[in-house]
Amino acid sequence: MMAWALCRKLPLKKIAHKWKTFGVQASVTNFSNRTLSSDVVKIHPEIQDAITCNKPVVALESTIITHGMPYPTNVDTAKNVEAIIRNNGGIPATIAIISGKIHVGLDESKLDNLANQSDVVKVSRRDLPYVISQSLHGGTTVSATMLIAHICDIPIFVTGGVGGVHKGGQSSMDISADLTELGRTPVTVVSSGVKSILDIGRTLEYLETQGVCVATYGPSKEFPAFFTRSSGFQAPYNVETPASAAKMMLSHAKLGLQNGMLIAVPIPSKHETAGQELEDVINDAVTKAETQGITGKAITPFILQYVNEQTGGESLKANVALIENNADVGSKIAVELSRLKHNVKPNHLNGASYSSKRHYSSDASRKSMNNRPVVIGGSIVDYVARIHQEKFQLNGRTYPGNVMQTCGGVGRNIADCLTRLGTNPLFISAIGTDTHADALKNYCKHMDFAGIAEVPELQTATYCAVIQHHGDLLFGIGDMDTHEYVTPDHIANFKDDIADAPLVVMDGNISVEAMDYICGLCLDYNTPLWFDAADMSKASKPFQSSKAGAIVYTSPNVNELRWMHATVTGTEPGANTYKNTEVIEECLFLCEELVKHIPNIIVTLGEHGVLVCRDTDANNRFPYKGSKRPAVRDHMSAVHYPVGPVNPGDIVSVSGAGDCLNAAMISQIITGIHSPRHCVLSGLIAAHMSLMSHLTVPETINMRALEGNYLLHGCEPIPVLSSLGWKYTIN
Repeated sequence: MMAWALCRKLPLKKIAHKWKTFGVQASVTNFSNRTLSSDVVKIHPEIQDAITCNKPVVALESTIITHGMPYPTNVDTAKNVEAIIRNNGGIPATIAIISGKIHVGLDESKLDNLANQSDVVKVSRRDLPYVISQSLHGGTTVSATMLIAHICDIPIFVTGGVGGVHKGGQSSMDISADLTELGRTPVTVVSSGVKSILDIGRTLEYLETQGVCVATYGPSKEFPAFFTRSSGFQAPYNVETPASAAKMMLSHAKLGLQNGMLIAVPIPSKHETAGQELEDVINDAVTKAETQGITGKAITPFILQYVNEQTGGESLKANVALIENNADVGSKIAVELSRLKHNVKPNHLNGASYSSKRHYSSDASRKSMNNRPVVIGGSIVDYVARIHQEKFQLNGRTYPGNVMQTCGGVGRNIADCLTRLGTNPLFISAIGTDTHADALKNYCKHMDFAGIAEVPELQTATYCAVIQHHGDLLFGIGDMDTHEYVTPDHIANFKDDIADAPLVVMDGNISVEAMDYICGLCLDYNTPLWFDAADMSKASKPFQSSKAGAIVYTSPNVNELRWMHATVTGTEPGANTYKNTEVIEECLFLCEELVKHIPNIIVTLGEHGVLVCRDTDANNRFPYKGSKRPAVRDHMSAVHYPVGPVNPGDIVSVSGAGDCLNAAMISQIITGIHSPRHCVLSGLIAAHMSLMSHLTVPETINMRALEGNYLLHGCEPIPVLSSLGWKYTIN
């Protein structure tokens, strides 16, 4: 899509004019260098939701199913491993290739089908292009599974054992791709060490050279050798609990290290005796493999099958036991890591704790994570009453329609959407102790509620929106007294989070006193502040503060913009005297003065799209904490982003569209790498998704969903003619 930069050169005058339109087609660039195309990868919806919400996902390989065990032990083990992970609170994501498409998360039928396939390729990193291009089935090895897990933002992977340096590898250079993958892919692998058929000493040396952190799990640094608890070699470190391992992973992530880690878990003691007896059989299998010329990726399946036959199935039992034990340990680590990421205590995983009296979370003084936005605003239970008839009168008559309950509040909506987009925001708000509060807590389990204050014997804020059959809002009724309890004292508990935040969002539901305090903190910490009015009656509130200069962004609709302009200029907000085709002209006029006070104004225009007015060049990236302040210019820049036609009959509700637009924009702004165009287009797609849903924030919103360009095809940018004193250029 092309947007048009409108650069003010002369005083704006209300001049009659005509509009030109230019037909173009739009596209949206990928959001991540690690993003896989949707025609290559299929992520199970449960896995995608879990990744987005920072839930404890555990990656699993599929060569155990396709090459490591005989049927039906292979599929039974796969299902048992997934069950163990779920019982510990984790979410299993088995990775495999089916008909040339990477699947992340397999349902039971796919597991069964994969286990019964005979023509399955053992897939390492090197094999991926060929197997996918030829539409083959593939079982992913450690290296391929690590790569795919990393692309999908899954930080931990459980397997049986990793490959290593083969004996004599210093001459033959026979070194497993698992080791090089550990050296370049930031995923933590939980395994039972390295198989004893390999040169374990040289394997550990190689991992050290690759900068891979290796630790054993338990009280000893004795490095395990798959079937035995000790290989005779020592790991550099050991971690004794899931929490210790998770802290190590979190530190690794904060450092931004681009290699993996290996956590070696010894086989359970009760299975070690059988393991020791297997060593002689394994050595015999190695000799036979050499005699028969079996090398490369065929050697491990050959040895496992030979050993299983020679031991009457005892080796298979030990193999199953160690894999299940690894799944138990790995999933517990994943759960602890998820808790650390959400900065909540163990019994707070599904939301903040709530007591019988008003309280502030004990987590308030914690050190916040880097790049974590803070949202301060309303938590509301919404009732949406939709009238089915096109014509009606406000005369006391009962009209047919439907009433739905959902969760809303501008602040809550933005925090919800930011959570689904993976930014893990801190949300600061207040609720009551009634059934509405229970509904909010239950619905928002995926969000970090550590910043919520519960006010006893007070009703949670509620709002009833009455909308027409095509989705437009007629009017709303709100009971918002609870928001008065979002006080400076409560907000002060989260000063460290605000100080570290890349951006803070404040909605118009909170008190002027709270706004003044937030503005002061943001000025002190040099943290950009985004103000969303929530309603035109609240649009003027922050300007009652002497610290309103902290506001760097605002995102009003046209009515809210009129109130803001009137407040800043000391005039009365007038009714719209412009025709619909002239709404952009009016907004440009209103923003001309307002942009001197708020440097980035994102005006939502409904069916006309979005108008972005700034005090700097339109192509300068949006500011966030730590970024360089764009140079201020002597005239305003503006870019209009129209949207393609939307069938009014397809619109379910407009109530959350603006909030989703803001959240998606913010999620892109704080990365520091995206252009303004990219940020706005991301917001438009999120807004479109909200329009099509009865939920203010659809559960389907995630980063991958924003990659589509279906919304923007056929958009027609609308430049203002030069007779207005504006010039336009193609962005």
